Amino acid sequence: MRKIIYILLFILALTSCQKGRTYWPKDIATQEVEIVRFDNALLNVHEATVNEDIAVLYAEYPEFMQDWVESVLGIPSYDTAYLAEVLPQFLNDTLYGFKYTNAREKEVFADISDLQKELNKGFSRIQYLYPETEIPTLYLFISGFNASIFFRDEYIGVGADMYLGSDYEYYNRVVYEYQKQTMRKECIPVDVVSAYLFHTLLYTSKQNRLLDQMIYRGKIMYLTAQIYDELPGYEVMGWTKEQWDWCVKNERAIWHLVMDKRDLFKTESLVISSYLNDGPFTLEVSQESPGRLGIWLGWRIVESFMEHNEHVSLQELMAEGDAQKILELSLYKP
Repeated sequence: MRKIIYILLFILALTSCQKGRTYWPKDIATQEVEIVRFDNALLNVHEATVNEDIAVLYAEYPEFMQDWVESVLGIPSYDTAYLAEVLPQFLNDTLYGFKYTNAREKEVFADISDLQKELNKGFSRIQYLYPETEIPTLYLFISGFNASIFFRDEYIGVGADMYLGSDYEYYNRVVYEYQKQTMRKECIPVDVVSAYLFHTLLYTSKQNRLLDQMIYRGKIMYLTAQIYDELPGYEVMGWTKEQWDWCVKNERAIWHLVMDKRDLFKTESLVISSYLNDGPFTLEVSQESPGRLGIWLGWRIVESFMEHNEHVSLQELMAEGDAQKILELSLYKP
């Protein structure tokens, strides 16, 4: 009897191992992502020495300082006299809670070792897949609740004050409840890596059907999930576990609803945005559903495609622009 149990356990373990695919060898070269603490430099600006401090910021961070002034403050970067008036007000504002927020940011981001580790892991795996990848520099900055991430060819900027914890009280004034789930420090690596993939692996389909958009976004989510393969799916999606479980439980009904409505092949922007854009729910499906349900469906289709086509590499998956082909070969039948 004991022997039979051991055999069954062995078969179960073997089946579990074969269910997913492993894409990463253990000896991937570690790539170091440079994290620039522009946030700290900015918070060291003092009203009494503001002109000198601004000059230092422009000298030490010439390109980023210019972009930050224009993108976040919305003023011409060359107007340093006006900047000297605005910047102290921005940093010390109490009406919108910036002064308190800046103190909170210093506390939350005092130690970024975990963030460094996860970003290194993410970009090491990206460079393993695409050796020509140039690892971008990452700048942490203060956004005044104005931006989470922005891109330039040379760097990625991350608004650290947008990642202070889902329970941070001042977020109640600036975002909706459903948006708070991803406003945590530990969400930064997935946000940065997925944004980088969207930025570099561009949408190439000549059709703009819901199906094409779903599969494209589903491929990005699948790749992100493989890069951070220790994370549960709901963390990669930016959902709660309850939202994920609801979708899994209702997956068959969701798919049949989408098929019955013939939404997959629609090109109307309102239909596409309803399935793909963030929101409290996906209007085309149910008010009980989470937002971005179309992206999750695309991910599930891609996941099924990769399970049924083990000869396809990650690079080949990302290069495949035929969404119809992926759907058909996925044998997706929830």
